[in-house]
Amino acid sequence: MGEAFVFTAPRTSGYQSYEEAPLKPDEVRIRTLYSGISAGTELTYYRGTNPYLSKQWDADRRLFIPAAQATFSYPVTNLGYEEVGEIVEVGSGVTDVRVGDCLFGTWGHRTSYVANLDYVRPRLMPEGAEPIFGIFSHLGAIALNGVHDAALRLGDTVAVFGLGALGQIVAMMARKNGAKVIAVDLHDSRLEMAKTLGADVVLNANRDKPAETIKEMTHGLGADVCIEVSGSTQALHEAIRAAAYSSRVVAMGFFQGEARGLYLGDEFHHNRINLVCSQISGVAPELSSRWNKLRLWQTAVLLQAEGWLDLRPIITHRVPFSNAGDLYGLLDERPQEVVHAIIDFETQQG
Repeated sequence: MGEAFVFTAPRTSGYQSYEEAPLKPDEVRIRTLYSGISAGTELTYYRGTNPYLSKQWDADRRLFIPAAQATFSYPVTNLGYEEVGEIVEVGSGVTDVRVGDCLFGTWGHRTSYVANLDYVRPRLMPEGAEPIFGIFSHLGAIALNGVHDAALRLGDTVAVFGLGALGQIVAMMARKNGAKVIAVDLHDSRLEMAKTLGADVVLNANRDKPAETIKEMTHGLGADVCIEVSGSTQALHEAIRAAAYSSRVVAMGFFQGEARGLYLGDEFHHNRINLVCSQISGVAPELSSRWNKLRLWQTAVLLQAEGWLDLRPIITHRVPFSNAGDLYGLLDERPQEVVHAIIDFETQQG
């Protein structure tokens, strides 16, 4: 029997058992090693604010519509979207992967998973790569997609608003792209991490008046690109204020509820700001002939395996699978204490 971590009601979690089915000839069984938590998306299910829980998603028209039955309901089982595991069993027809091989993918906070070879082959970890790199396959891909949507140019000044796990990765990638990075957050501990990881300037949004400071630092011009990663509409407004005339603001955060603190008649209107949504379900149309989600996932892992990025320092919390629920309470109540949290299936409580 396998076990999966689920939300049974708002702010309530538990475990569900499932049968581990026999393998078909072209399938492998994967034992999960680590699973990363997406604090933004998963907390919307934990808190009950995700629109999929109250509305019906019409995939054909790409619209949320009022309906008697929402797309999702409790228990929510589709949690977790960046896992890494080890192949522990192969089907009778499998010859090109072996027991002991590791792969990254999306199968949720569960102890095991069965996948066919078409899924496994493009997700095998690079030879010699540490398995922990795999838990950044999706979060790293989201960050990379956002940097692509920002259309950065060498020498740009880029302001990143929000330094949770995703914001830290975005700031690191922007710096690798040759940008001068200004990192903005409410919490000094996150600012200190960003500075350690290469940010050129850090600003505390409570003390440093980011928009005014960024304008002063750039001799009145403003940032060439602002990237909002916190999911706060107040932060989005400040990002718009900090941006140069007719420049780009990339909204990566998953905003919840009404847009309080966002005043579109102010700098957005007067400075002809280009507001771009970046979301991992698609890439910028001009890149779609070359880039897709699979390539983004693969690249996020490969950049680590080849030494271009080291994302391990942003892991601040690691708990056994048996204590996974503790992380969500912490993320909900004291998010400033966490940057990236992962579930460790190798460590048992006690």
